[in-house]
Amino acid sequence: MSSSAAPIWPQHDADAFATRHNGPRPAEVASMLEMLGVDSLEALIAQTVPAAILDRADSGIGEGLTETEALARLKAMASKNVVMRSMIGQGYSDTILPPVIQRNILENPAWYTAYTPYQPEISQGRLEALLNFQTLVRDLTGMDIANASLLDEATACAEAMALAQRVSKSKATRFFVDADTHPQTLSVLRTRAEPLGWEIVVGDPEKDLDAASVFGALFSYPGSSGQVRDFRDVIEALHAAGAIAAMTCDPLALVMLESPGQLGADIAIGSMQRYGVPMGFGGPHAGFMATRDAYKRNMPGRLVGVSRDSHGKPAYRLALQTREQHIRREKATSNICTAQVLLAVIASMYAVYHGPDGLRAIARRTHRFATILADGLRALDVTVETSAFFDTITVQAGESAALILDRVREAGVNLRDAGAGRIGIACDETTTQADIEAVWRGFRPDDARLATLADRLSVREPLPAALLRQDEILGHAVFHAHRSETDLLRYMRRLSDFDLALDRTMIPLGSCTMKLNATAEMIPITWPEFGGIHPFAPADQTRGYAELFAYLERALCLLSGYDAVSLQPNSGAQGEYAGLLAIRAYHRARGDFERDVCLIPASAHGTNPASAQMAAMRVVVVACDASGNVDMADLDAKLAQNEGRVAAIMITYPSTHGVFEEGVVELCNKVHAAGGQVYLDGANMNAQVGLSRPGHYGADVSHFNLHKTFCIPHGGGGPGMGPIGVKSHLAPYLPGRPETGGEHCVSAAPYGSASILPISVAYIMMMGDAGLRRATEIAILNANYIAARLGEHYPVLYRGTNGRTAHECIVDLRPLKDKVGVTVDDIAKRLIDHGFHAPTVSFPVAGTFMIEPTESEGKVELDRFCDAMIAIRREIAAVEAGEIAMDESPLHFAPHTVADLLGAWERAYDRATGCFPNGETTAKYWTPVNRIDNAWGDRNLVCSCPDISEYADAAE
Repeated sequence: MSSSAAPIWPQHDADAFATRHNGPRPAEVASMLEMLGVDSLEALIAQTVPAAILDRADSGIGEGLTETEALARLKAMASKNVVMRSMIGQGYSDTILPPVIQRNILENPAWYTAYTPYQPEISQGRLEALLNFQTLVRDLTGMDIANASLLDEATACAEAMALAQRVSKSKATRFFVDADTHPQTLSVLRTRAEPLGWEIVVGDPEKDLDAASVFGALFSYPGSSGQVRDFRDVIEALHAAGAIAAMTCDPLALVMLESPGQLGADIAIGSMQRYGVPMGFGGPHAGFMATRDAYKRNMPGRLVGVSRDSHGKPAYRLALQTREQHIRREKATSNICTAQVLLAVIASMYAVYHGPDGLRAIARRTHRFATILADGLRALDVTVETSAFFDTITVQAGESAALILDRVREAGVNLRDAGAGRIGIACDETTTQADIEAVWRGFRPDDARLATLADRLSVREPLPAALLRQDEILGHAVFHAHRSETDLLRYMRRLSDFDLALDRTMIPLGSCTMKLNATAEMIPITWPEFGGIHPFAPADQTRGYAELFAYLERALCLLSGYDAVSLQPNSGAQGEYAGLLAIRAYHRARGDFERDVCLIPASAHGTNPASAQMAAMRVVVVACDASGNVDMADLDAKLAQNEGRVAAIMITYPSTHGVFEEGVVELCNKVHAAGGQVYLDGANMNAQVGLSRPGHYGADVSHFNLHKTFCIPHGGGGPGMGPIGVKSHLAPYLPGRPETGGEHCVSAAPYGSASILPISVAYIMMMGDAGLRRATEIAILNANYIAARLGEHYPVLYRGTNGRTAHECIVDLRPLKDKVGVTVDDIAKRLIDHGFHAPTVSFPVAGTFMIEPTESEGKVELDRFCDAMIAIRREIAAVEAGEIAMDESPLHFAPHTVADLLGAWERAYDRATGCFPNGETTAKYWTPVNRIDNAWGDRNLVCSCPDISEYADAAE
């Protein structure tokens, strides 16, 4: 038979997944192209992407797999991981995720496809869950206020150090770190401190701390060794010197131990991982920070507060400094603009489910196992170094340590090699009698005493009475009202019903790429072969993860044109930071110590200048021209003014204005000629995959928002992942391994939030080269279609040379405010009545919408959104014509709730117009609250679960 003969066996449609990922059907694509006046997608792309960078060649990913094939391949990878009983500790514990939470939060698109709650009226469910999280953290730590989560424990400690420096009365530049701190935390602290000129001093707090010489100190409670110490005296010494005391702590230990607040600490940080979140080879997990009331306006990250709506009803919203990067830019004190919302929600629900009594039972059981373990080892003549502990001990095994570790590993248990003959052993809520006995046998396999050891033990309490917790925790009703699964199930359903997520409607947020998170992509994250692995497990147990990382790193290099990738940064902002650190290290290795200027266009994301500041770079702003492009004349002027000092330029491409700038290659050449490096912000890579490669047209480093372009869901504001790709000359300066003291580390785990990486791998596998390219083409088509439909009713800012936008467009609403007083917020809230999440509001231009439909939305949904925007424009026209006053219009009172259907109606429009603007009644989404008063919430700041009677008193 000739090679050209048709195959005998039927074949799967290799494009099947791609056609389901992309929203528009072929007939819809043709109709949309006809409206745009082009005859093919290829013609549209030729009008949109500059010829100088357009590259439609296959990247080398290959043909797309079916969902079944991709899952089988991922299962084969997962099977190469060996799930052992982990007793390594070091900040990561095995835990039990209640199935009701796994099914109804982690696996529920109503929770994992939601966006950051910047539109609070449609985010009341996740905001309430986050308020529960803040209350949980505040109660456990004994502090006044807690934020809505940070990226992980190590970065939380780095943020605590920066907070201490901001608020300390000391003028010192040294920061003390307890020697008994997790090594990965110390690595991240050193990375953060070095560019800023802060010296890290490591030592024994009781012997080596000179309080007068530091601006703050970090203590570990319990320590990495497991030792529990009373820090009251050293904290008093710090305060006497005007310095700040921070304490990294274990939230399960705090159920039994005196709180950091009671010990006098000013800041408490840690990880909520062991509250039901799998280890996942390092993440994602919810870090936390709590502090004194005096420092609340300096605290990084997001903060959920209680306010009231226009009818005086309690309502939740993000408070204070949220998104300070977009307001303060290079003066921002942190580049943290995200959180770990989905993981914080899981942790909060774990506490809601168990309540204080359940948490105490888990803590006491865990502690009891550790006590039995220690006493048994002592009875076997093993030297236990840890005298006071909660769940972890360190023993001295001397020259036998390696042999013991191997023996215990053969029994299915991993212990920690703590170096110098020391072994760390940690218990958790999953620990069993068999685990303890396996450890005993590993130390003394032939000891006759093993047969009766447990019966002969006289178990003592290893925690000092002075450090045992006396106060009550979790007194709010929410932690007592959901003991049965039925109650919790209904509570979680009620909260999800309050929210508007991608499973209900299009979320047209510019620069945030809210695309389909396919079910097949999500399935592997719950497999124990991915979730049940400790990040510091031996390499021979993690070969499946190694294969997964190798696939993803290669794919990202092929798609971007870069030579090497680090998967460590666990957010886009951390990717920016890691990329700038690589650039800084590259210059310094070449002796260019004077290169400290980072050029940043005026249109840049707010995290860009914040990240540059953290990397000790001086921000110089480059102007944009009337078309939204980087002003090349101003770039020339800034390069000349800073000759010999330019370290980098940070550009977003396509631009934040939604345009493929024609001069990007020229820009890269100019910066390189000046000795600088080009950092290309990868936020808008969804307009480039399969069509252009930054590493080929001049960029040196980019981060990739896997939670945007590569389908990891936003989870209500996290998790995210921001790996960076670099050209070969920057590869030596990528982040090292944090647990071994590597340089440039930006996360606690070497591969960041590893357990969500299968999502992006599955997406790339199933799309293949052709599917990835087509997704980008459809994203550009959808954005241009919206621009064309809305352009007849609203001005569309910033188009490319041929009048095309990239993957997003900006609609100018400022003329309407000037004419009739309607604000961008009025239109955003009125969209809620139509069942839509608003586009990005007032960024990058105040008074505008930035709209990004993504490739996942079909023509029907695009038209529904456009119809809503056009209907709102008609309502504005009625105000313009004098038919109704603005302060009497539906726009002024939006959004409308079910409560607006009841009682007297004294408005200038009828109820149907206000509540059912598109005529939809059957599937109508009802926001639970009316418009929220943000200013009142900031004036009356409440950031933990309020007692309703107290709230009512405050509101009067």
